[in-house]
Amino acid sequence: MRRAMLTTIGIPLSVATSADSIRCNLVQRWRRQGERAQILRFVQPSLIGLIDGTISTLAPIFAAAFLAGSHAALMIGLAASMGAAISMGLSEALSDDGELSGRGGSVVRGALTGIATFIGGTFHALPFLISDTQTALKLAYVVVAMELIAIAWVRRRFLQVPLHRSLVQVTMGGFVVATLGALLGHA
Repeated sequence: MRRAMLTTIGIPLSVATSADSIRCNLVQRWRRQGERAQILRFVQPSLIGLIDGTISTLAPIFAAAFLAGSHAALMIGLAASMGAAISMGLSEALSDDGELSGRGGSVVRGALTGIATFIGGTFHALPFLISDTQTALKLAYVVVAMELIAIAWVRRRFLQVPLHRSLVQVTMGGFVVATLGALLGHA
């Protein structure tokens, strides 16, 4: 690991010059915070984004698939994911500067929420790269199921929500929104 030495007002300042060094510093900072702080600052904003991205984009994607086919579902899914990511990221960043709540910096929380929202909305849009809409829909159902299981696992791991209860909660939310999309797509 190479390090460059700089001086600022006579005090040596060590600057990492490798990705491994930066990664090590991030991991060390993560471990120094308590588990509660990790959950408030990183897990909760990411989970909010993942849940919102996964569930909120189901209706437009499935409605588009039933109305206009795979290509439309893909484009609408990507657009909905990007729009939701920007909206959720801004909402999280602007709603709390972290001073009163102790939830950490607003920029980091907003970025985590936005990125997780985009990921949550994009994965089940990707099956619509397949031009056959019925095949794409079947694959999208599987992807959504895996996303909901992942969300339930994260809730169990970090928030101590029992897995079966979390699966029921997130599945019901996903089912309601997907059904809405399917109904609108058949209107």
